[in-house]
Amino acid sequence: MTTSHDTLFKSDIKSLQLINSGKVRDIYAVDKQHMLIVTSDRISAFDVVMPDPIPGKGKVLTAVSNFWFERFKNLMPSHLSHLALEQVLPDERERQPIVGRGIVVKRLKPLPVEAIIRGYLIGSGWKDYQTSGSVCGIRLPVGLQQAEKLAEPLFTPSTKAELGAHDENISFETAAGLMGREIAEKVRDCSLQIYKKAAEYALSRGIIIADTKFEFGLDDNGVVHLIDEALTPDSSRFWPASSYQVGISPPSFDKQYLRDYLETLDWNKTAPGPKLPQHVIDSTAAKYREAQTILTGS
Repeated sequence: MTTSHDTLFKSDIKSLQLINSGKVRDIYAVDKQHMLIVTSDRISAFDVVMPDPIPGKGKVLTAVSNFWFERFKNLMPSHLSHLALEQVLPDERERQPIVGRGIVVKRLKPLPVEAIIRGYLIGSGWKDYQTSGSVCGIRLPVGLQQAEKLAEPLFTPSTKAELGAHDENISFETAAGLMGREIAEKVRDCSLQIYKKAAEYALSRGIIIADTKFEFGLDDNGVVHLIDEALTPDSSRFWPASSYQVGISPPSFDKQYLRDYLETLDWNKTAPGPKLPQHVIDSTAAKYREAQTILTGS
């Protein structure tokens, strides 16, 4: 394993078969019903994995996701299983490097669409609005400002791109064509419901969830489950409510700090990513930990 102290760039579990290694997560086969997901400290921006890991980031993402999975389990089941890490990796030497970042999940059929929920006008949505007056084809009122709260959160699905490629925004009708209308409506309605409840809770803790991304999968009975991660600093924009103001891109507890740094470089946003200076690594790690502490209290 490529690991140092509290940092894991890539896992290497010999006793299990590696199924997939994505931008952040390594996935291993356990049996026909279960998989092991290891959340590394890799970080991606503009769909490119950076060469430097963010220490402890994988543990933060795992803890925050598990917090939300538990909080919303009555709204929608998650991919979490009842199997403990010790049952799957009895060898402590193999298990120890992934404690806090390895979870045993149910094997589900991933849906081919990501659910993007936008509560505020920022990022690619703001750029889209400036040029077209719309966000992902959804017409918005004229005169909105950057970072302004939308009257109602928007469901803007996208396709899932292969590693190194960019996701593509699609209409709800296209999403329904890919998943079936009943499942698409379930995904849309649950995404909006979970986002609204999470945003209300987070605001009570001093964090604005500007937008987020959910992924879903089906079990053998066709039941929709929340998978991958949920409402983390990787999949969401978290803003401190105390410094929020309309008209600027607010400071954040997420990878926007890294994106902002990368925007200052002469880099064409294709692999390989640029080497990160230590102060950017340290500041990114601190922002992730702060988000976890504020949201989960741990």
